[in-house]
Amino acid sequence: MGIKDQFQDKAEQLKDQAQKARSGAQDEASQRGQQGQEQSQDQDQLKDAADDARDRFQS
Repeated sequence: MGIKDQFQDKAEQLKDQAQKARSGAQDEASQRGQQGQEQSQDQDQLKDAADDARDRFQS
């Protein structure tokens, strides 16, 4: 195997690593976005429950 082949192999390895890292980052971002939406929904539910409790207490 010549030096040119070694460099091409290394370039392919680095390319594959970069693709895996990019894919992992996209998956992580997607998961974080989903968690953010779930937290927002939870906060909305808690706020609604607190509003309901306050309304019942004031009545």
